[in-house]
Amino acid sequence: MATGSNIRTWFDGAWHDGDAMILRAADHGAWLGTTVFDGARYAHGLTPDLDLHCARVNRSAEALMITPTVGTDEMVAIVREGLARYPKDAAVYIRPMYWAIESGDLAIVPKPGVTGFAISLEEIPMAPETAATTLTTTRFRRPTLDCAVVNAKAGCLYPNNARMIAEARSKGYGNALVADAMGNVAETATANVFMVRDGEVFTPVPNGTFLAGITRARHIDNLRADGVTVHETVLGFEDFRQADEVFLSGNMNKVTPVSEFDGTHYQSGRMAKRARELYWDWAASAG
Repeated sequence: MATGSNIRTWFDGAWHDGDAMILRAADHGAWLGTTVFDGARYAHGLTPDLDLHCARVNRSAEALMITPTVGTDEMVAIVREGLARYPKDAAVYIRPMYWAIESGDLAIVPKPGVTGFAISLEEIPMAPETAATTLTTTRFRRPTLDCAVVNAKAGCLYPNNARMIAEARSKGYGNALVADAMGNVAETATANVFMVRDGEVFTPVPNGTFLAGITRARHIDNLRADGVTVHETVLGFEDFRQADEVFLSGNMNKVTPVSEFDGTHYQSGRMAKRARELYWDWAASAG
């Protein structure tokens, strides 16, 4: 990400203009990857579920044995203070983050209570509503809790996602539809996934191999309140080949329609459009 006036950094108790330096070479997070973050959005003058994103970064820190040091309410207040410098019509990506600073047992375990914290605000436009992506399969899979910290939004998980995306791009597709260790569909390389068949919505049931997103949960609640039947269930790749519509759910763009999965083409997404409308209607009503 480029530095500049579109970025602001909260670090060491104050806001700084630009992309401030926050890590030292010997920080545990720098050389052993003990970093966690979350991503929230400011768009249309709204910050949907900001409190839930701030609460989750604290849970992610605990999962990586990093001591969280900023309470949810305080974190929300800091973010709002930083956002006040942006125009009302700006689209800003909000990243609170922690990293371990000192080493504990055998230099591998992070030392409790010695924690770095920062918030990065960066203007990143929302994708246009006409934007869509394509999906393919990948040989890389989502890990399980016994071999990776999948119950956290941790930086150390993302190189695996990067391999998935690189493989998909090498095949001419925009993203990868990813399996869990058992071969069932978990999510994509960047977002949770929904499919539609006969007017009903289906999404992989959370099974501990992927982060069931805050925005994903909001879409499920909104669609059900609108009278749509939503199933959280076990899904395979063949289910997606038989789907009428597929769309992604992520905090960066909220809803992204899928136009193709490995040669299976989908019509323009009525349900994706409805999910987006319901989401922003809810956000406006929630303030």
